[in-house]
Amino acid sequence: MNGMLCTSCSDGCRRDDKPREECGVFGVYGADGACDVIYRGLFSLQHRGQEGAGLVVSDGVRVRSVKGLGLVGEALAGKPVRDLQGHLGIGHVRYSTTGSTRIHNVQPLVAECVDGLWAVAHNGNLVNADKLRRMYQESGSLFQTSTDSEVLLHLLADPMFRRRPKRVARALGELRGAFAFVLMTKSCLMAARDPHGFRPLAIGTLGEGGHVVASETCAFAQVGARFVRDVEPGELVIFDENGMRSVFFAERADPLAQCVFELVYFARPDSSVFGESVHRIRLEYGRLLARQHPVEADFVASVPDSGNSAALGFAMESGLPLDYGFIRNHYVGRTFIMPGADQRRSGADMKLSVLAETVRDRRVVVVDDSIVRGNTARKRVQALRKAGAREVHVRISCPPVVSPCYYGVDFATREELIAHDKSPQDTCVWLGADSLGYLSIENLLAPLAQPNDYCHACFSGNYAVGIEGAQTKRKWEDHALATPELNLDMG
Repeated sequence: MNGMLCTSCSDGCRRDDKPREECGVFGVYGADGACDVIYRGLFSLQHRGQEGAGLVVSDGVRVRSVKGLGLVGEALAGKPVRDLQGHLGIGHVRYSTTGSTRIHNVQPLVAECVDGLWAVAHNGNLVNADKLRRMYQESGSLFQTSTDSEVLLHLLADPMFRRRPKRVARALGELRGAFAFVLMTKSCLMAARDPHGFRPLAIGTLGEGGHVVASETCAFAQVGARFVRDVEPGELVIFDENGMRSVFFAERADPLAQCVFELVYFARPDSSVFGESVHRIRLEYGRLLARQHPVEADFVASVPDSGNSAALGFAMESGLPLDYGFIRNHYVGRTFIMPGADQRRSGADMKLSVLAETVRDRRVVVVDDSIVRGNTARKRVQALRKAGAREVHVRISCPPVVSPCYYGVDFATREELIAHDKSPQDTCVWLGADSLGYLSIENLLAPLAQPNDYCHACFSGNYAVGIEGAQTKRKWEDHALATPELNLDMG
């Protein structure tokens, strides 16, 4: 879930050069010390959002919630996290574009219905959220956040669904767009994925018979869990005292629309996403990029960290040595996730420094995962020139980004995308590079086991789910009703 657009900043607020991250969700059932398991799982998903974090835990009788702003360690530091007792719970890491972050937008969202408490954490974007929100507001319902996730809580509280069998499945069936949900009551954990499978969600088992669900499998190693399978598109999986069972709330789409950008950029290299090894796919992208856009040069340099695997593949295929061109300051977070304009501008300057002795008087191939607006890429080309690089050749392990995403990735608007009105040749000149090469859509899909099951609308403009009336996450939340902050005391 993203935040609202900062309308008070200059256009520097939109100068970050990467697609803005989605979120990360985590859930556990049947584990002593569930709070600690969630806490560690969220650390492994920190790359998916660093503006806020929260968790909700239940011991079967009492439900307790803590959340805060910043990284997991910052957001939950000083709070009674270690004192939260329970065997089940859910957690969430979040990013936002807002310059004035609101704590009550941080998930999990918690609400009390007539039959008890519900908690929800969401990764994705609901394209019919505005319609559902308006419907409930017109009937007198009050909303406490500006996130689209809250509409699910209203569906769950709606008597039309509350009094019927398969209540959660029926409510999920009303949603359109991209979602990976983890939900809980005081005695039950649930996980659901939209019928197109846009966002990843995996199931694992703990050694003592417990279960975990997470946006990425990298979180399983951190908590000592074993990967079992993915939540299927259109499936609701339920974990309670009777074990694990599932129902399908919607028919699986054919073809699916799994987000290929998870493999290009979002997911951690040590994750398996949509049944694919992220590192292996990125390695192959680098190989294909070297074949598609060969160049005479002295060495290959990655833009760390997301460009590392592709750069290695490029070096292996081209026969060029791989060397350090940039050194990353790991104490500066992902610049595009930072909510404020000044933070993002200064972060972009502090994040990477050029290793001058490596690049001086040499021809450098710079491999990165993507270019969105181009501003940061341009700065890095300039920095290499200033350090004495003789030639700078830019290679990008995905196609040009030409369209915004409506399914949970907060790209820039179409007009802000550098590839919207510039050819690769024009972009190369604007960057100040000696050459520029993008991976083709054909090569993007070539290494995938089921290439037809991936969404590539940001590269092709072909949207898998109707977007009439839909808005990007940033625009939707900018238009959502601003409400006073709600203080939920779950003690």
